[in-house]
Amino acid sequence: MNAPLAEIVRPDLENKRIGGAHAFGTVIYRPAQTPSTKRSLAAIPCYNEAVTIGSVVLQTRKYVDEVLVIDDGSTDDTRAIALEAGAKVITHAVNRGKGGAVRTALKYAQDGGFDFVVLLDGDGQHDPNEIPALAGPVREGKADFVIGSRFLSNTNRIPKYRQLGQTVLTAMTNLSSRHATTDSQSGFRALSRSAIEHFTMDSKGYNVESDMITSLTEQGIPIMEVPISVTYDVPNKHKKNPITHGFGVLRSILRAMEYSNPFLTFGIAGLVALVGGITFGVTALSTYAATAALPFWESLVGGIFTLLGILSLMAGITLRYVAMTVRRMA
Repeated sequence: MNAPLAEIVRPDLENKRIGGAHAFGTVIYRPAQTPSTKRSLAAIPCYNEAVTIGSVVLQTRKYVDEVLVIDDGSTDDTRAIALEAGAKVITHAVNRGKGGAVRTALKYAQDGGFDFVVLLDGDGQHDPNEIPALAGPVREGKADFVIGSRFLSNTNRIPKYRQLGQTVLTAMTNLSSRHATTDSQSGFRALSRSAIEHFTMDSKGYNVESDMITSLTEQGIPIMEVPISVTYDVPNKHKKNPITHGFGVLRSILRAMEYSNPFLTFGIAGLVALVGGITFGVTALSTYAATAALPFWESLVGGIFTLLGILSLMAGITLRYVAMTVRRMA
């Protein structure tokens, strides 16, 4: 007899890699009301969301064929409440982070033959009633990857510190992926079967949102955005420290940039060092011209920074050539 779906744990969640590279611009979409027979799945990664998961599942069930909750090693009643609300549940024996939970969801959608999947958070920040608008472009075959953007709506009251952090992370993601989005960190998104199969990055934590954009744009999957609402007045709003969370995502983005575009990464560092070296050098020369005595420390620091800048630029050029060679051989 087959094991109940709620007991399934899938540690081997590798997706196929498909080559190709292209980048597309962002399009704001307003959905048309057209019927569809495509099979839909809503996947909700969860960690200790017993307070909210029941209502999220109940609301979500109205708009998709099946709701899947990925219980990522919760220690509360998340799993039991999700089952009671009518969701199917995959339980991770240990916490794998959001990246691991999302990969579990995409693997389930791919194996189950779903035509598209909607990802949303289980803490109540996202409004399940907006699923039709979010999934509309995918359902109608007009897009393969849709992101719900908090910043395309004028009604959202986003705390200033969150706006600043999200702006920085989105800017770095756009730089890494060479694609412009307005909300790279939104967890409310929809993917077609093609997008699911093309996502190749082995994300661990909350950097999965940025990794998904980078991976899919590299493989020619166009991105669209639709405006969504968001609420931060949720019971578990202090579960994640926004500062440490933001720096963790930024660190992951920078690591990805080192591989995908090493010239950009080392080039920026090299230019900063070079500008610093020139600044110290000019200061030292100005002092020498005025006093006929060359200042030791300004000269030394200027020389070191100039040398580091030149070496960093050379390293960026060399690593870019190596990365391009590796991609052609892959």
